Amino acid sequence: MTNPSPRGTYLTIAEALRARIAEGTYPDGLPSEAEIGREFGVARTTVRRALRALEEAGDVTTVAGVGRQVGGRSQVAPYRRIMTDLLDRIRTGELPAGARLPSEAELSESYGVARGTVRRAVHELEGAGHIHAQHGVGRFVGPAT
Repeated sequence: MTNPSPRGTYLTIAEALRARIAEGTYPDGLPSEAEIGREFGVARTTVRRALRALEEAGDVTTVAGVGRQVGGRSQVAPYRRIMTDLLDRIRTGELPAGARLPSEAELSESYGVARGTVRRAVHELEGAGHIHAQHGVGRFVGPAT
C-alpha cells in the first residue's frame, strides 16, 4: 500500500492546473481524472477535490458529454449538436416529413460519436415529436409542426 498524500495536496494540484490554464495548456479541455491522478501520483478523490476547487473558483466548468473545460468557454454537448443539426435538416426540408432517418450506426459514424450519444439525441427529438419510431423498421421524420 502506498503512503497517503499529505493534507492539502489537492490545493497544490489545483494551483498547478490553474497555472497551466493561465498558460493556455488546455485549449481543448482538461485531461481526465485518471490522467491527472497518474501524473501527480494521487488518488482520484484527491483529483476530484482539486477540480471541485477549480470549479468553485470559476476556472473550470463541466459540460455533460464534453468534459471539464476552461471556465468561460462555452461548448455544446455532442448530443445537442446532433439534435440541432437534425432539426435544421428537418426544417430546411433536407429531411422531409415521412423521410427515414439514417440508422444509429450511420449517424454515429457521420458525427464521429458513440451510438449512445446519437441515441440520446434521437430520443430527445422523439420526445419533442419531431420524429417517431416504427419498431423493426426505423425512425421517421414526423409531420411538420
